[in-house]
Amino acid sequence: MTFYLVSATPRSALLAELSHRLTRDEFARLRPFGPSLTSALRGARRLPNGRAMWEEEDYCEPPLAEERTAVLDRYFEGLTVEPVIQGTGWALIQDLPPLFPDFA
Repeated sequence: MTFYLVSATPRSALLAELSHRLTRDEFARLRPFGPSLTSALRGARRLPNGRAMWEEEDYCEPPLAEERTAVLDRYFEGLTVEPVIQGTGWALIQDLPPLFPDFA
């Protein structure tokens, strides 16, 4: 498994919908990535430039292919990934404000 630091621009008009779906655990049922995606998005942080950032584990090539098709491409644009050692991505962004304050 590989861990990635993910950066993407949220589609502002859809953030409330995404938050609602995360609250209802709608993505947790998606296999095999649902629980990881749900946890990662709940912990996402907001960069000063408005982009979102989070760490996520993935097994696909290209990275996050299934997650993009099922969820991410609807709610974000300009998604980029950078391989990281597990936990280092979260450590880099821990002091940034949460994208979803309800999950902080």
